[in-house]
Amino acid sequence: MRTAQIRWSGRTGWGNAPDFAAVADLVMVFADHDFFHSDTCFNDLRATFPQARILGCSSSGTIGGVEISDEDVVATAIKLERSSVRLASVDVVGSASDAGVQLMKELQGEDLRHVFVLSDGLSVNGSDLALGLNHTNIAVTGGLAGDGTRFGKTWVMADAPAKSGRIAALGFYGDVTVKSGCFAGWEEFGAERVVTRSKGNVVYEIDGEPALKLYKKYLGEMANELPASGLRFPLSIQENKNAKPLIRTLLAVDEAAQSLTFAGDVPSGYLCKLMRTNLDSLIDNAGLAAESAQPSKQGVNGLCLVVSCVGRRLVMGQMTEEELEIVQERLGDATAITGFYSYGELAPFSDVMHCQLHNQTMTLTTVYE
Repeated sequence: MRTAQIRWSGRTGWGNAPDFAAVADLVMVFADHDFFHSDTCFNDLRATFPQARILGCSSSGTIGGVEISDEDVVATAIKLERSSVRLASVDVVGSASDAGVQLMKELQGEDLRHVFVLSDGLSVNGSDLALGLNHTNIAVTGGLAGDGTRFGKTWVMADAPAKSGRIAALGFYGDVTVKSGCFAGWEEFGAERVVTRSKGNVVYEIDGEPALKLYKKYLGEMANELPASGLRFPLSIQENKNAKPLIRTLLAVDEAAQSLTFAGDVPSGYLCKLMRTNLDSLIDNAGLAAESAQPSKQGVNGLCLVVSCVGRRLVMGQMTEEELEIVQERLGDATAITGFYSYGELAPFSDVMHCQLHNQTMTLTTVYE
C-alpha cells in the first residue's frame, strides 16, 4: 500500500499531486470549508485521480497526520497492492435503516472484508442506520459528517460532488486486514435516572420531569451556552444494569417543548446518567483504541481512518492533537492517519460484530495489506 496527502487552502489551492495519482485506487477527503461543497472541489479531485474511488465528508475538524485543521481540505490518496475497493451511495428519503440494508446488499461479495460508512450527520438517524448496516455479518465502522459547532448542514462526497442527505459505504475486498478500536474516556456522575418519555432521538421527560429543565440544572451557568455546551456533558444510556452503556451527544434543545435532541436514539425506559471527563482520560482512551487497531506486524505500511467526536475536541481544546499523537505512536510511522471530528461514530464494541452508533468516542479503523 502507498499513501500520500495533499491539502487545499483558499490561499494556495491544491498541493502537488503524488507520483501515483493517475493510478490511485482510493481518495479519502475531509474538510471544514465551503469549497468542499462545490462542484469544483470534486472535479479537481477527479481530474487529479482519474481511476480512484473518491469518498469523504464535511467535518468539525480535519485530520491529516497528527494535525487538526479548519478552513481547508485534506485528501489522502491510496494505491492498493493486493486488495480492492467498491463504493456505493444512497440519498436518504425514508428510513435510514432501509438505506443501510440497501448499501450492504450492493457491496456484498464473498471476499468482502469490511465496510466503512460516512453519513450525513444531521438529517440521518444514526441509530437506525446502524440497524440496517447490521443486515449482514460484515464488520462496519465509520461516522456521521460534521459542520463545526454550527450544526447547520453536513455533506458527503461519493464519486460525485458533495451532497447533503447522502450516505456512502466503501467495501474493502481481498487480501486485506481491517481492524477497529472504539474507546471513550468519559465517566458517569450524578444520580441514575430513567428516560420516562422520548421519541426516537428526542427526549421529553427524565424521571417524569422536563428533560431540558433537568439538564440545565446540572449545567448551571453553562446552560446559557446550550446546545454547544451540551457537547461537554453527554448522556450515558443503557437498556438495563447488565447492558453495555452507550454515549449520546446533545445536538439541539427545544425551549417550547423542554426537550433534548441527541445524535442517536434514546428509548423510553432506558437508564441514564450525565457524563464528564478529564483530559488525561480522553487521551489515554485514544491510546487504547490504537492498541485495539494495531497491525499484527510492526512497520507495515497502512492507513488509519480516525473518527473522533467534536465534543472531545471542545473539551480538550489545544490539547486535542495529543490524542492523535498517541495514536501515531502506538501504530507507528508507517501508518498514514486521516479522518475527521464528527457528530457520531459507527463501530462495534470490541467483543461483538454488530455496529452501533456511539458519541464522544475515539474510533479508529486501520487497513493493512
